[in-house]
Amino acid sequence: MDRLAYTVRSIRPEEWPTYRAVRLRALHDSPDAFGSTYESEVTRPDSWWASRIAAATTSRFDHALFADSGDVIRGLAWCKVSTTEPGVADLFQMWVEPGSRGHGIGTALVRESINFARRAGVDTLRLGVTVADSPAMRLYTSFGFIPVGAVEPLREGSAIPAQTMHLLLNAMN
Repeated sequence: MDRLAYTVRSIRPEEWPTYRAVRLRALHDSPDAFGSTYESEVTRPDSWWASRIAAATTSRFDHALFADSGDVIRGLAWCKVSTTEPGVADLFQMWVEPGSRGHGIGTALVRESINFARRAGVDTLRLGVTVADSPAMRLYTSFGFIPVGAVEPLREGSAIPAQTMHLLLNAMN
C-alpha cells in the first residue's frame, strides 16, 4: 500500500464549512463511534459551526485538527483541555476517512493531540471508545491508553458499550 502524503494541522477559522462537512461525514460514516449523532448535528446553523471553529482557534484550551493531503481532508480530531478538571484534556471527534485508513493518519492525529496536551501542562489525556477489537481500540492501546471506570452506553438509549480510557502523560517517556 502506497503511503499517503498528508499534514496534520490546526483548522483555520475560515474552514468552518469544511469542518462541518467533514464532521457530518464522520458521523454518517461511523455512527457507532461517536457520542453525538448525524441527526443531532446536521440541523445546527452555520453560525454555530463558524463560532465553534473561531472560538477554538483563539482558545488556548482547544486544538482542532485536520489531516490534510492538499486536495482532501483525510482525518479529524479535537483535543480540549478541561476547564473544570485540572490536569485533564479530552481527545474526541477522532476520525479518518475510509479510503485513507491504514496510512498512519490516526497515529499522527493522536500524536499531535498528545503533544498539545503536554504543551498545555496536563497529566492525563482522556477519550471514550466503543468497546470492540477495532482499529480504534488497537490504536489507543498502542499509545498506552488504559481503561478507566465502568463500561457505559455510547449515548443515552444506546446498547453499544463504550469505555473511557486515560493516557498518563507523566508516565510516558
